[in-house]
Amino acid sequence: MTTITPEDTAGADAPIKREPRLAWLWQLLRNPLGAFGLSLVALIVISAVGADFFSPYDYKALDVKNRLASPSWAHLLGTDNLGRDTFSRILHGGQIALYVALVSIGTSLVLGLALGMLAGYGPRWLDNLLLLIFDSVRAFPVIMFALAVITVVGPSLETIIGVVVMTTTPGYARIARNSTLSLKNNEFILAERSLGAGTIRIMVSHLLPNLIAPLLILCSMDIPVVITIEAGLSFLGLGVKPPTPSWGSILNDGYGFIRNTPWLVIAGGIPLILTTLGFTFLGESLRDVFDPKLKKDR
Repeated sequence: MTTITPEDTAGADAPIKREPRLAWLWQLLRNPLGAFGLSLVALIVISAVGADFFSPYDYKALDVKNRLASPSWAHLLGTDNLGRDTFSRILHGGQIALYVALVSIGTSLVLGLALGMLAGYGPRWLDNLLLLIFDSVRAFPVIMFALAVITVVGPSLETIIGVVVMTTTPGYARIARNSTLSLKNNEFILAERSLGAGTIRIMVSHLLPNLIAPLLILCSMDIPVVITIEAGLSFLGLGVKPPTPSWGSILNDGYGFIRNTPWLVIAGGIPLILTTLGFTFLGESLRDVFDPKLKKDR
C-alpha cells in the first residue's frame, strides 16, 4: 500500500500562479520597437480624436493674404494655396484616415472570421464555393478595382470603405479557414461535439478565441495600408470631397505648388510615414509577444 507524505500533498495545495492580465503590455513596453510603435500610434490617435481641441484655426478658414506661407509660430506647418492652416488640416485629416481604416478593417475582420470559420468547419461544397469567391476577389489589383468601382458609383468615403472591405475580407477569411481546419479535429473540439455542443457554440466558444489573436495582429499591420489607399485615392481626386481635409488631398495641393513651397508636401507626407512606422512596429512587436516561437526562429 502506497503512503502519501505531507511533501507529496504540498505541491497540490500550492496556489497556481497566473500571469497578470496586462503581462502582454509589459512585454510590449520592454521591447524598444514596441514601445516606440505604441507611442506613435497613441500620438496619432490622440491628435485625431482631439483635432478640434488641438487645432489653432478652423481648417476651412481662408486667408488668401497669407497663402503658401512658410512655417512660423502663427502657422506651425505653414498655409496652403488658399491660406488655410496646414497643421489644422493635418489634424482633421487624421480623423478621416482613422475613420476609414478602423471601420473598413473592423468590418473586414468580422466578415472574414465568420466566412473563414464557415468555410473551415462547414461542408466541403461550401468550402469550395467560398474559396472560389475569395480567390476571384483577390485576383483583382486593389487600386484597379477601386478605380473601377469609384468610376461607376462615384467618389465618397463610403465607396472607399466598401472597396477596402471587399478586397481585404478574403485575406482574413483565408487565414481563419486554415486555422479552423487545423483546430476542428483537435481533442477539445471532438470532446465538445461528443457532449452535444452545437456548431454555433463550438465556433463561438472554442474556435473564435483561438483565431482572433493572429488576425488582430494582421489588422494592426493592415491599418497603414488602408490609410495609404485612402490617401492615394484622395490624391487622385477620388476620395473625400473638398473642403474636407485628407492627407492625400494635402499632398495633391502641395504637389501643384512644390516650386513655390515644399512644406505642403512635407506636411502631408510626415503623418503617412509616422502612421506606417507606428502600426508596423506595433504589429511586429505584438506578434513577438503572442507568438514567441516566431521571434526565436528569426
